[in-house]
Amino acid sequence: MSPAMQSLCWALAAGIQFSLLNTIARKMTLELPPMQAQFLRYLMGLLVMLPLVWRAGMRAFTPNGLGGQLWRGVVHTAGLMLWFSALPHIPLATMTALGFTTPIFIMVGAAWLLHEKISGARWVAALIGFSGVLVVVAPRLTLDGGFYTLVMLASSPVFAASFLITKALTKRDNSEVIVVWQSITVSLFTLPLALYQWQWPTPVQWMWFAIAGVFGSAGHYSLTQSYRMADISATQSVRFLDLIWASLLGLMVFGDVPSEWSLAGGLIIFASTFWITRREARPKR
Repeated sequence: MSPAMQSLCWALAAGIQFSLLNTIARKMTLELPPMQAQFLRYLMGLLVMLPLVWRAGMRAFTPNGLGGQLWRGVVHTAGLMLWFSALPHIPLATMTALGFTTPIFIMVGAAWLLHEKISGARWVAALIGFSGVLVVVAPRLTLDGGFYTLVMLASSPVFAASFLITKALTKRDNSEVIVVWQSITVSLFTLPLALYQWQWPTPVQWMWFAIAGVFGSAGHYSLTQSYRMADISATQSVRFLDLIWASLLGLMVFGDVPSEWSLAGGLIIFASTFWITRREARPKR
């Protein structure tokens, strides 16, 4: 495979893993305070990676500059606070669709801050995919969930900033180091918020958080690998497929039946993703 296709495959794997993670996270936020669920998700993500740290030694996971890792942790924590606050109040498919504004912010930031040359085809694919998101979201922007819809939307530019920092960090640290330090920093920054409303989880809830930790660490590793192998703007169209995974999981776990608007938007999103994937797979002349 070309580096571009490998990057798209890593991004596809990350989307599936994050969809499974988001399903568990929403279930946990319906049972425990959101800030506590946020903390335990990243704490478990750190614990599942400790065997790798133990085997390779802490020296192998020492970053080339701690400042970048700390800034990434601060920015990502800010996005997570908004995201987890809105998560219990919004259906899974709608939450995923709202998150699709993040790729637009990422592409703008990649062109402006990282000086990536973004082809017209990537912009077209992103805009078509985003139009599919609007088809899904527009009928749901009612007064009932309007506030939490805005909170979820507000997390998108913050997450975009976090992912742009991640892309910059891939130039000096490997993916394992970035994922481990993300779990360390987010766990530390969210601990005070979790203690404020702490409720002891049941054994079953601990199990779900452990599974969420596996999916979360695997998802961030896959996403970081994707950013390492190609321009960050080249991977954003694949993210629109997450709506399909989220709709299926929402139906199976929460009984959220996708509306005809969700299905129509999903077809638009799939068409844009399929087209740009085939285009990126062509050999460059």
